[in-house]
Amino acid sequence: MKDFNFWVYILFDERAKATYVGVTNNLERRMYEHKMGLDDGYTKEKNIHKLGYFEHYKYVNNAIAREKQLKKWKRAWKYRLIETMNPGWVDLADDLERNIAYWQNKDID
Repeated sequence: MKDFNFWVYILFDERAKATYVGVTNNLERRMYEHKMGLDDGYTKEKNIHKLGYFEHYKYVNNAIAREKQLKKWKRAWKYRLIETMNPGWVDLADDLERNIAYWQNKDID
């Protein structure tokens, strides 16, 4: 397996009533796609585009396993996880480059 950058992320909507868990190899591009509504589907339909939480992984299989795990979680558990990184529930995508630089040094795997 090669070392790469993979990200598991949680999005939330304006009222924090809905969440979406995803995985990507390019978090900046993926946030742009969500915000611009470039992908048809759940996030576009429900207007879920605020980045609440993300984790960095070197290996895709670990990132996918974590994504699957989080998708099974109850909403309250996801909310508590968001609050560990983002207690103010701000859109972390607004300063994504700085946030990535900080959190990338805290690899999960």
